[in-house]
Amino acid sequence: MTAPGFKGRFAGKVLMVTGAAQGIGRAVAIRAAQEGGRVVFVDRATLVADAAAEVTDAQTAAFTADLETYEGAAAAMRFAADTFGGIDILINTVGGAIRMRPYGEFEPLQIEAEIRRSLMPTLYCCHAVLPHLFARGGGTIVNVSSNATRGIHRVPYSAAKGGVNALTQSLAMEVADRNIRVVATAPGGTEAPPRLIPRNAEGDTDAEKAWIGEVVQQVKQSTFMKRYGTTDEQVAPILFLASDEASYITGSVLPVAGGDLG
Repeated sequence: MTAPGFKGRFAGKVLMVTGAAQGIGRAVAIRAAQEGGRVVFVDRATLVADAAAEVTDAQTAAFTADLETYEGAAAAMRFAADTFGGIDILINTVGGAIRMRPYGEFEPLQIEAEIRRSLMPTLYCCHAVLPHLFARGGGTIVNVSSNATRGIHRVPYSAAKGGVNALTQSLAMEVADRNIRVVATAPGGTEAPPRLIPRNAEGDTDAEKAWIGEVVQQVKQSTFMKRYGTTDEQVAPILFLASDEASYITGSVLPVAGGDLG
């Protein structure tokens, strides 16, 4: 269930949320719409249209694009601008480890796939949105990173999210004089609804299932609270950073992981 929000907090704002078909991205997009924003839900899964249709008392639109390509990212930005007249806030949630295994067990193409999934969509979208934010006279980018920059069995994913952190900090410094804030959250382990699209389409081997179990144990033990967070506990700080309440925060990566800084 979506937590109570702040009515009207995003009134007059156009938001794009990537990875909005399921998980944290879906919950962020729905709540932003409930808080008055005009929201473009973007995902490569066609079920993103179902997520956008769930909010019946707000202006939403859905767009299907493969954000692992620059063409997909640019097309999504054009759609948002054509539909709602511009973009004020971009929230990048696309990403997630495809496989969990010791680094020595990764094959070269699997390493590349992890980087392509968890870094390139954010890198591309941050670039493609800039002309639209410049035209608007400013705006905000919120990147969803991960505290898994320190963790086991996800080294390529960890490297990708380290790249998201570096992107956030360097881009924030570069565009601050254009009235653009760039920030990020770094979620820890999160209890989310069952995935409608599997993390690893090939399925997990018995060995991988055991390694996943080790990751879950490590994540819980690394937090002060010894538990996973909830989806709502991730959505709230993302939307705070996206809002005008965070107007003096830029270049920051906020850990949201029960005390585990990653």
